[in-house]
Amino acid sequence: MSSLFVIAPLVLMMLFNVCCKRTVNSVASWLTGLYFIVQSFVCIFWARFSISSELFPMFNFEVDKLGLLMMLTISIVALSSMFVGLSTISESRAKFNFLNLLLISTAGMNGVVMVRDIFSLYVFLEVTAVSSFILIALNKENKHSLEGSFKYFVMSAIATVMMLSSISLLFIYSGNTSFTSIRDGVQGVNSFYVIIAVALFMCGLFIKGGLIPFHGWLPDAYSSAPAGVSVLLAGIVTKTTGIYTMIRIVSEVFGFNETIKSILLLIGIISIFVGAFAALLQTDFKRMLAYSSISQVGYIVLALGTGTALGIAGAVFHLFNHSIFKSQLFVNSAAVEKQTGTTNMGSFGGLATPMPVTGWTSVVALLSTAGIPPLSGFW
Repeated sequence: MSSLFVIAPLVLMMLFNVCCKRTVNSVASWLTGLYFIVQSFVCIFWARFSISSELFPMFNFEVDKLGLLMMLTISIVALSSMFVGLSTISESRAKFNFLNLLLISTAGMNGVVMVRDIFSLYVFLEVTAVSSFILIALNKENKHSLEGSFKYFVMSAIATVMMLSSISLLFIYSGNTSFTSIRDGVQGVNSFYVIIAVALFMCGLFIKGGLIPFHGWLPDAYSSAPAGVSVLLAGIVTKTTGIYTMIRIVSEVFGFNETIKSILLLIGIISIFVGAFAALLQTDFKRMLAYSSISQVGYIVLALGTGTALGIAGAVFHLFNHSIFKSQLFVNSAAVEKQTGTTNMGSFGGLATPMPVTGWTSVVALLSTAGIPPLSGFW
């Protein structure tokens, strides 16, 4: 049943903390990695999995093909993040905490993907956000990590107020919080309060996705977080909590009227150009990748803003593409940082000779980012 995608990582996390910790510490990483592999296997070989939850009747869990693609992406990126985190975190206690938070974040993102109720969606968005705050600040001795976590916390709190206010207004008009009820209750209604509700929810998602002009937290969070956390944030967290949610809500609940399409097109275009030009000015490898992510996400939103079936398909396809090649680049930045002790690009040079694997995989990922055939970014 679909609820297992939320239950399993939470049960695994509880077992880690209830059972004999000395024994669990030695197998925690293996069990966590095994879970991500199993989730990937299920998503690949189950063509469609759409069963309402029996264990959590308060949540309307359902998985369609878009949900399966997202959960496949979540498991791939989470597994990569786990490998990087365990390789770069030296303290055993910190590694254990990292695995626990990674499982909580995975449960939250899986919940976001499966729910068909806007309040339940908000709950799982907050689960993912809270675990992300702590993950960013996992290294308590790094002041930049604490600053990046605090900025994310503040911006996420603003998004929370917007989204809860929106949900309240939408509930007044629809009498329910399910996607279907809200769609039937608000589409075609030109009430001022409905317009405000839609605008507030969309702004909350723009903040979660780190789009211009709501991007202030993103470069600091990406660049200051521990290496494994950067992979998770850039690869899937912002994609799930912001961009996937936007695709789902706009296409299934709010609909593509001319105003929404115009706003998405405008935000997408601005994010593309501002993110790209800001990336040119960076000297830190991770900050450069962070601004590049803003630009790439702009392409996804731009495609969504067309409101066509092909545009939505392109948005979903590039969401998956970007998760994969940007995760690869953040993995490589972690390798470079571990070997050289810095992410300042001014001190790089000739690294492809002592680090050939990192060099070649960086070339492939960057060519994919640039849209060079036959790599995924081209398609």
